[in-house]
Amino acid sequence: METFAEPRELVENARYAEDRQRVISTLASQTIDAPILDVIEGFARLPQCFTLQSCYGHFVYAAQPDPRNVAALPVEDVGMVRYRIAYLALCIEHSAAGARLRGALAEIPRIDPAYVQFGSADYFWERYPNSYALQVEPERFMLEDEAVIGHREALHVQRVRDRFFERLRALLVPLE
Repeated sequence: METFAEPRELVENARYAEDRQRVISTLASQTIDAPILDVIEGFARLPQCFTLQSCYGHFVYAAQPDPRNVAALPVEDVGMVRYRIAYLALCIEHSAAGARLRGALAEIPRIDPAYVQFGSADYFWERYPNSYALQVEPERFMLEDEAVIGHREALHVQRVRDRFFERLRALLVPLE
């Protein structure tokens, strides 16, 4: 995300309940990448947040030109790969439960700090105060929506992405 920045502190947001209801009412499962539909639906059940956008993360290369494919990268070298970032953008309620969720999300980059970032995106914050994004992206590209990387690094990113979504799933279990 070009406007990705350090995470901001939670602030009062008088529109939170209204925004949450409006955004969740427009949530369409067919627009969500199938491998993370359960994650997005899980966050939708939590009253202290709502999902703004998400992406599973896509690997595009000569033999796989579909920019929305969800197939795993092959082990054999495919050359340079255009990686379209995996991310989850949430709006969090200014409440004790929201603060706990924000804290738990802030720990997720520990998976691999060089490849996972937690922050606030100006674009979302301007529309929805208390918006946060988690993204899987090589740190040197963290301000961009995609990166062109070698196959070996792409395989590492894929492993990190998979752990990232597993961590989000695990986080949901005690919260639901």
